[in-house]
Amino acid sequence: MSAIIQCHGVQKIYQQGAVAVPALRGIDLEIERGDFATLAGPSGSGKTTLLSVIGGLDRASAGQIIIEGQAIAGMDRAQLADLRLHKIGFVFQSYSLIPVLSAVENVEFILRLLKLPRAERLARARDMLRDVGLAGLEDRRPARLSGGQQQRVAVARALAPEPAIVLADEPTANLDSKNAEELIALMHRLNAASGITFLIATHDARVIAHARRHIEMTDGTITVDERNSGSVAA
Repeated sequence: MSAIIQCHGVQKIYQQGAVAVPALRGIDLEIERGDFATLAGPSGSGKTTLLSVIGGLDRASAGQIIIEGQAIAGMDRAQLADLRLHKIGFVFQSYSLIPVLSAVENVEFILRLLKLPRAERLARARDMLRDVGLAGLEDRRPARLSGGQQQRVAVARALAPEPAIVLADEPTANLDSKNAEELIALMHRLNAASGITFLIATHDARVIAHARRHIEMTDGTITVDERNSGSVAA
């Protein structure tokens, strides 16, 4: 497989007054196309920061990040936004849905940025919600959906633009066991069916058990990077 994400010597330093606080200390990492990888580590280890700089939500202080052959260090804000729109989907533990919009409107909203015709946007949004098991709930607003259902809407929204990569930050953190298991199985099926690359920051042992690759971080460095030949099938 070819590497879809490459990090070479990536550093991130936050300035707190006169004190420089390193969050990433020279990360070297390659994620292969179609992989299902987990990124674990204690709070403050740098995993969320690493997802943020890979996804262009934050800029690295030093080093190089390459997404599908494109170096992102020199990109301006518009170019980074375009990269995220076309290449990268995000799933956050807080769901980040728009409360006044229905499930289908939340998914369709991101497709407006692709300037697709309205009928095509709605059709794709409904198809995505069906694929994540929410057929019949398309017109419900987030307040009328359970936590697990809201996270499924978030997954559908992330996948609607047909990204090559999904970056997920603790996607099961706010879910009960049943909904967490269902979401893990869903992401695993989507990875197998569509070849989407998943990189998931998580503490959840159930997510890690499904991973084909497991990476651990401590104090801004990668301390474990291993293949899991016995990953659980969905």
